[in-house]
Amino acid sequence: MLQSIIAAAIAAGRVIQDVRAAGFDVLSKGHAGPVTEADTRADALLKERLLDLKPAGWLSEETADNPDRLNLTTLWVVDPLDGTKEFIKGLPEYTVAIALVDQGEPVLAVVHNPVTGDVFAAERGKGTTRNGEPVRVAEGRVCLASRSEMRTGEFGPFTDWELRPVGSIEYKLALVAAGDASMTLSRGPKWEWDVCAGALLVAEAGGRVTDVFGGPLRYNQPFPKAKGVLAGAPDAYARGLALVQQTGASDRMKEFAS
Repeated sequence: MLQSIIAAAIAAGRVIQDVRAAGFDVLSKGHAGPVTEADTRADALLKERLLDLKPAGWLSEETADNPDRLNLTTLWVVDPLDGTKEFIKGLPEYTVAIALVDQGEPVLAVVHNPVTGDVFAAERGKGTTRNGEPVRVAEGRVCLASRSEMRTGEFGPFTDWELRPVGSIEYKLALVAAGDASMTLSRGPKWEWDVCAGALLVAEAGGRVTDVFGGPLRYNQPFPKAKGVLAGAPDAYARGLALVQQTGASDRMKEFAS
């Protein structure tokens, strides 16, 4: 099944690149940000192929949520184009992200960058690969960060880290899993589709991944958001968690109060 998921991700990546080559309009989803034809076409392709591969619930950024998923034990969690802003700007930091969730935990995951061609994949209990080769997390002081979160000062306390801006959060998680950086985090809320696939990649590569407070990530929740994300090689993760515990989460976390 993992190879079939990889094939679906690559096919969605081709659709995304075809749209980029042909030109596209940018629409707005209000507070949810921009959306393009690439987002919606990739979502349609993945929904058809993945549900044909395994009938299950469906949770995707580009599909209206159906509460019937809460009655199901298996669920596809999909971001057909994570990093739409980077896609619009032409930055090669956007991905197709797919995870299969069983009983609230991801069991299969694929993150594909259609520009670089990289395919990151994991199966629970069987490790993580990058383009078919096994990868592991690596210790160090490189932290991948969101450009917007850096601009608003959310990484101000991370003075002992080498901050590197990268777009898609799923891509950041995949790069941490592959050892290209030691840690990534977001101190504000994240949708399940933002982190689900990448979280399994990190965990299966020997890393630690939780919400930003150190709590477990669970999926197929009625309100499908996580309280941020913190992921990294074990020592890097521990240092990052200690720092966040000192500084606290983003003010954006107030969203959970309501």
